[in-house]
Amino acid sequence: MAVEETRRALPKHNSPERAILVGVDFPLRPPIKRTGAAGARAALRVEEAMDDTRAPVPVPASTSHSLDAEESLAEFRELVLSAGGEIVAEVIQRRQRPDPATLIGPGKVEEISGIAASTNADLILFDHDLSPTQLRNLEAALPCRVLDRTQLILDIFARHARTREGQLQVELAQLEYMLPRLTGRGKAMSQLGGGIGTRGPGETQLETDRRRIQRRLDHLKLSIENVRRVRRQQRQRREAVPVPTVALVGYTNAGKSTLFNRLTGAHVLSSSRMFATLDPKLRAIELPSRRKVLLSDTVGFIRNLPHTLVTSFRATLEEVQQAEILLHVRDSASTYSDEQKSQVEKVLGELDALTKPRIEVLNKIDLLDTQAREALLARTGSSPKGESAVAFSAKTGEGTEALFAAIDQALHSDPLLDAEFRIPQQEGAVLAAIEAGMVIHSRRYDGNLVYLTVTGPASLVGRFRSYRLREAQV
Repeated sequence: MAVEETRRALPKHNSPERAILVGVDFPLRPPIKRTGAAGARAALRVEEAMDDTRAPVPVPASTSHSLDAEESLAEFRELVLSAGGEIVAEVIQRRQRPDPATLIGPGKVEEISGIAASTNADLILFDHDLSPTQLRNLEAALPCRVLDRTQLILDIFARHARTREGQLQVELAQLEYMLPRLTGRGKAMSQLGGGIGTRGPGETQLETDRRRIQRRLDHLKLSIENVRRVRRQQRQRREAVPVPTVALVGYTNAGKSTLFNRLTGAHVLSSSRMFATLDPKLRAIELPSRRKVLLSDTVGFIRNLPHTLVTSFRATLEEVQQAEILLHVRDSASTYSDEQKSQVEKVLGELDALTKPRIEVLNKIDLLDTQAREALLARTGSSPKGESAVAFSAKTGEGTEALFAAIDQALHSDPLLDAEFRIPQQEGAVLAAIEAGMVIHSRRYDGNLVYLTVTGPASLVGRFRSYRLREAQV
C-alpha cells in the first residue's frame, strides 16, 4: 500500500505524464429506447483501451447528445496538451444523471481502472468538476492520480504565471479550491474533549493543514490587495494625462496576443497553447486621428472558467473594468465561435463590464475559404445596438486600418472636433503640438500668421482655444 501511494505521489518528470481523458454527457431528456439489434449496438461501449500505438481511440459521433460532449472533450484535449500531458486514452460516459459517489458510476470506474493499468497511465483527467466526495472515492478506486477540469486549468495557470503578481493570484485560487477538499478519517478527526473518555489525540493533521492554508490565504489576499493598490495609483497617474484604455478580451487561443503584437509592434509571447497570457500588458498606440490610446492584453476566458480564478484575477481584470472600449477578439475559423462568444459575455457579466462599448474583432480570416470570408464580411459594420464588427487577420495584418477606424469612432471620452487656428509663426511649440496630435487638413500662410484647419481630440483643441477661429464638433 505504501509503495502504491508513493507511485501516485511521484509522477514521472523525465517524460510527459500519460493521461486518460474522461468526458461526460448528462442529457436533459432521456434517450429513445431502442430494441433488437439497434438497441444492442447502442448499448455497446464506445470507449476502448489504447492499442500498442498509444493513439487516442475515436469516439463515434452517432450517439445521442454526443456533439456537446465531444466538442467539450476536444477543447479539454487542448488544455491537456497545454499542460504538457500525453494523451493515451479517451473515454466518454453518457448517463441520465451524475452518480453522487463517483460521477460516472461503478461500472465505468472499473473500466477506466483497467484502461489505466493497461496503458500505464500516470493520471486520469475528468472534463467535469468533481465534488470532494467524488474525488476521494475515485482516488481510492483508481490506480493513479485523479484531477478534474478546475484542477487542470489551475495547473496551466501555475505553469504560465511569470510575474510575482500572477503567481500570487494563481496560488490564491489553488488554495481556495484545495481547502474544502482536505479530508480525514476515524480517530484522526477527533479533538480534545471536556470530560472522561472524550479526550482525543488533540489537533489533527487535517486541522493543522486547514489552519496553515487559512493563514496563507490571508497573507495572499493582503499581498494581492497591495497589488490592487499599486494598480490604482498607476491608473490615477495615467488618468492625470487623459489617455483612454482599450482592453482585449476573448476566448483563450482566439489570437489576442498576436493581435496585440500586430497593433503595437510589441513582442509579447503569442502561442497556440491555451492561457499563454496571464499577466496584463499595456502599450500605447496612435489612431488615424492622431489620438493615443493604451491597449491592454488580458487573460483569456474559457467555458466553465472556475469562479475562484475570476475572483483571484480580479486585480488583473480591473483593466477590463476600467477600459473605455472592449475589443472582443473572436476566432472566426472556429466552428464553436458563437458558443465561445456567450462564454466570454458570461464572464464579462461577472465583472460588471457587459454594458461597455464593444467592437467584435473577427480574427483569423486568413484561415477561411472564399465563400466563408464573403459571408463573414457581410456581417461586419455597425449593428442597431451600436456594436461594430471588423474582419481581421492578426497574422497578415488585413483589416488593421478598419479596426483603427472603428476604435477611433467608438471613443467618446475625448471626442474629435473640427477647428480652425490662427497661430503666429514664432509659436513653434504650439505648432509642433498641433502637428503631433491633430490631423491637419489645410495650411495657409499670411504674413507672420499660419492658418490651420484641423481635426483633433477635444482635450488638445481646448489647450489652444486662444488661437481658434471657429469650431464644429464632428
